Order: sequence, then C-alpha cells, then structure tokens
Amino acid sequence: MPMIEMKDLIAKIAKALVDKPEEVITTEIKGQQTSVIELKVAKEDIGKVIGKRGRTAQALRSILTSASTKIKKRYSLEILD
Repeated sequence: MPMIEMKDLIAKIAKALVDKPEEVITTEIKGQQTSVIELKVAKEDIGKVIGKRGRTAQALRSILTSASTKIKKRYSLEILD
C-alpha cells in the first residue's frame, strides 16, 4: 500500500469540504522535529475548513496527528487566510 503524503491527505479532505476545490493549496515546511502544513483555500471557503467554533479545523488537526504517529513524525496545521 503506497504511503500518502500528509499534505496530500489534508488537501484531499479540504477539497471535499469546500465549494472551490481547485483553489485548495497545501505546502509543507519541513523541520527537524516538526513539519508545518499550510492550508490555503478560497476566501469564501475559509469558514468551511475552520467550522463552527473551530471544530472542523480541530478535526483536521486530530486526523493529521493520528496519521503522523504511524510514521513517527510530528505535524502541525496552519490555515492561512
């Protein structure tokens, strides 16, 4: 089974949530201990990836944390506006 890149995982989930999936951009900034995944979506879709009281954003972070423990690397998610 091919291993999926974490930024691709976040992009795939984000594209399913937004109205303009073609405008979803993810970039990975690799660090020694922790890598940061930046998620950028269309201005009108920002609320969809953050969710009510930040619940969707928190769910994305939970998925990222769970998936990254398998490969023993830490990731954090930044949602850019």
